[in-house]
Amino acid sequence: MKLIYTGKTKNVYALEDGNYLLKFKDDVTGEDGKFDPGANTVGLTLEGAGKAGLRLTKFFFEALKEKGIPTHYVDADIEEATMKVKAATVFGEGLEVICRYRAVGSFLRRYGKYAEEGQPLEAFVEVTLKDDARQDPPISEDALDMLGILSKEEYTILKELTKKIGNVVKEELGKKGIELYDIKFEFGRAGETREIILIDEISGGNMRAYKDGKYIEPLELEKLVLGE
Repeated sequence: MKLIYTGKTKNVYALEDGNYLLKFKDDVTGEDGKFDPGANTVGLTLEGAGKAGLRLTKFFFEALKEKGIPTHYVDADIEEATMKVKAATVFGEGLEVICRYRAVGSFLRRYGKYAEEGQPLEAFVEVTLKDDARQDPPISEDALDMLGILSKEEYTILKELTKKIGNVVKEELGKKGIELYDIKFEFGRAGETREIILIDEISGGNMRAYKDGKYIEPLELEKLVLGE
């Protein structure tokens, strides 16, 4: 194994078979010791967060596989906190795609003049650049196309996949009486066909979920969903 990337919440290793290994850490994004899935910095370390994130990721990626939704997932080793994935190329230097069901977080900070906290949003899809120095700025469909990051045809596929995946997660959480407020995804192109697939993870660390109006921390979310 060769370490090729050190991220905020995961390290990435290249494997000899052409696949990659993601090593989940106990670090989560946030600021001043408070968790925030939209933050650009590691805010705190929660013991067990890596394995909890991987357990949820495994659960959701396998649910997506059953529905025929393309992802980079191959398999996972919970005890080692690792996940084997297929190779994929990110768009530009990386995009984050958010699906929003309620007005919270950065959406509210930007549009608070017109939006009320917690107001319903109809699976609003928003794309931001992965650019810590510029606070992950939102980018439009036209700009993505003009800058050669993502074609308009690819944007349409990306948006449809985001809504489809977001709704799968939303439905699964709903079975436990949990409401999904927003969730962040990453995508890439895979293989010679350059098929757009879901990459990275689906865990408590990249979503906001509430039960009875109360925010659920990442570790608690894993226990509520998987009953562990």
